[in-house]
Amino acid sequence: MRRIDDLERNGFKIIQETDSFCFGIDSVLLADFIKENKKAKVIDLGTGNGIIPLLLIARDKIETAVGIEIQKANVELVKENIELNNIEEKFKVVEADIKNISDMYKTDKFDIVVTNPPYMKVGTGKVNINESKLIARHEVMCKLKDVIRNSSKILKEYGYFYMVNRVDRFNESITLMNEYKINPTRIKFIKPDKNKKANLFLIEGRKLSKENLVIEHDLEVYKDNGEYTEEIMAIYYN
Repeated sequence: MRRIDDLERNGFKIIQETDSFCFGIDSVLLADFIKENKKAKVIDLGTGNGIIPLLLIARDKIETAVGIEIQKANVELVKENIELNNIEEKFKVVEADIKNISDMYKTDKFDIVVTNPPYMKVGTGKVNINESKLIARHEVMCKLKDVIRNSSKILKEYGYFYMVNRVDRFNESITLMNEYKINPTRIKFIKPDKNKKANLFLIEGRKLSKENLVIEHDLEVYKDNGEYTEEIMAIYYN
């Protein structure tokens, strides 16, 4: 079953397969976290239904993007979303394995790599019998090390890396980024509400940079009454 959702930006819409993996607030927050750069060559690793490039283009933060996706059904869905929004010249999708992209782009480097990778290691968490959801949530097709290693290979010198992940993968993420010469430069932790600990983090890094790390204020998603905070509302609708 499918539905069409309004992205609340410049008339952009997205087709989603409700039986597959629909985008969540993590993708919206990651797109907001990325700095505007209209001249950047951008690649989204594991683009899913294309939500992050769609949001970035809809918000006029970038001009063009390439989405990498291993699931053929998702690739076809992204193509539909590109056509729906008339952005064939701005957004291209490529069916490929993240583990192989450094071979695909040996000489073609990117200014920005963005990724919302699978959060769960194999053997942890609730395993979904839906194959599409399993691949999106668990590291059955690639591991975090694959994502960060190949991101470094396809990034230009001083290019930007952006990722959202669970807090329990934070130390591993920092270690891998340092191993592959992506210096963490900006971090924001996401809390469900003011009374709970952070469960997600957003991170920016730059390849071969020596910039100091900036830790931004925590972002709280919900108020005490269960409604979105003003900051979240601004990200969605302003």
